[in-house]
Amino acid sequence: MLTVLGFAMIATFLVLIMMKKMSPIAALVLIPALFCVAVGQGAQLGDYVIEGVGKLAPTAAMLMFAIVYFGVMIDVGLFDPIVRGILRFCKADPVRVVVGTAVLAAIVSLDGDGSTTFMITVSAMYPLYKRLGMSLVVMTGVAATANGVMNTLPWGGPTARAATALKLDASDIFVPMIPALGVGLLFVFVLAYVLGRRERKRIGYLTLDEVLVPETETVLVAAGGGGADTNTNTNTNTTKKGVGGSGESVATGDGDGFQGLDPNRATLRPKLYWFNAGLTIALLTAMILELLPIPVLFLLGAALALTVNYPNMTEQKARIAAHAENVLNVAGMVFAAAVFTGVLTGTGMVKHMADWLVGAIPAGMGPHMAVVTGVLSLPLTYFMSNDGFYFGVLPVLAEAGAAHGVSPLEIARASLVGQALHMSSPLVPAVYVLVGMAKVEFGDHTRFTVKWAALTSLVVLAAGILFGII
Repeated sequence: MLTVLGFAMIATFLVLIMMKKMSPIAALVLIPALFCVAVGQGAQLGDYVIEGVGKLAPTAAMLMFAIVYFGVMIDVGLFDPIVRGILRFCKADPVRVVVGTAVLAAIVSLDGDGSTTFMITVSAMYPLYKRLGMSLVVMTGVAATANGVMNTLPWGGPTARAATALKLDASDIFVPMIPALGVGLLFVFVLAYVLGRRERKRIGYLTLDEVLVPETETVLVAAGGGGADTNTNTNTNTTKKGVGGSGESVATGDGDGFQGLDPNRATLRPKLYWFNAGLTIALLTAMILELLPIPVLFLLGAALALTVNYPNMTEQKARIAAHAENVLNVAGMVFAAAVFTGVLTGTGMVKHMADWLVGAIPAGMGPHMAVVTGVLSLPLTYFMSNDGFYFGVLPVLAEAGAAHGVSPLEIARASLVGQALHMSSPLVPAVYVLVGMAKVEFGDHTRFTVKWAALTSLVVLAAGILFGII
């Protein structure tokens, strides 16, 4: 009963948000509440929610202050040289822009934190996508998938969880997986190239001069053989159909579409550029070295950045107000997700679902439990948290594998396969930072990204099998 209701709750949530019948926040709160009552545990709903909120409160605090911090860094112009450099490298070519997004997301992912990766990637690439009229779901999809592959780094979380759950050394799990993960990352770059080609076919190939026009945006109507007919609009909104199949508004003129590169905005602090760069490097270094909890680091960083860059109280309030919408959206989404995860865990749905999946494995598949684990990691890490999968399900899979002579190391390596898909799960707080900053509907992101992320995970699994790692 709990198994069926658990799958029904997840399916209901996904269908409603992908069809845009409910907002993600409303769906994350109301659907689990209704299902909690349906299983006869309505009286415990409050306890489940409080427990879920308690577990995610540090994450919400980290995201709130991280958004303020990186928002201030955008305001003061820290990322302007990066954006201008990428713009010149990409030469206004959609193919280079999308591939550049994948490369940037992969590089920034080395810090091991998805939220930071998405903040920096979107901050750098968003103005470029808007100016060129490119589909923003392509940006979010490529960034999330690249980060998902890189999320397997030992300090990223999943590898450490697998090592802890099975009492193994993290390096013994991760190092042999490097070739397979490398193939997965290469596949993401190829995917970015293909998606970039589709974007180039849709919007054409602008010249750098056209992109840098300060007061107008040139919208490409037709392209072919390097030539194009253009229609120049001033201070208007043009709706284009994106790759994902949905229309998106392209801001023009001096609207929000290109303000990230406005060289004359009042918030710039060029004299403090190296201070801000040093502060950001120090913050990321402290985060990687785990000198302090991440929420504390971003809280201190945001306070210091505001104080030094904007010593006037009125300016500080203005900067906080400017980023309040993003903070509210992301923090609200995290706490709403706490209701979903709290009910899933508290009612026992997630345990029954996992037990049913493990029990459904045919006895003849025992010697192939590593491959089975890799396949199961896709849906399981998408529908539950990493903690739930690695600490709740993985030991059961490892025990089943051991009974057929399959090494726990192979099981642990296979469990990393689903991370490319996991980073677009509605239960991952960082994904709300990504879609929030990119101004993309979560349902649009899900509909576009899931198929490519799942394919990337399967490529990693196939490479692992081919190389004899799994």
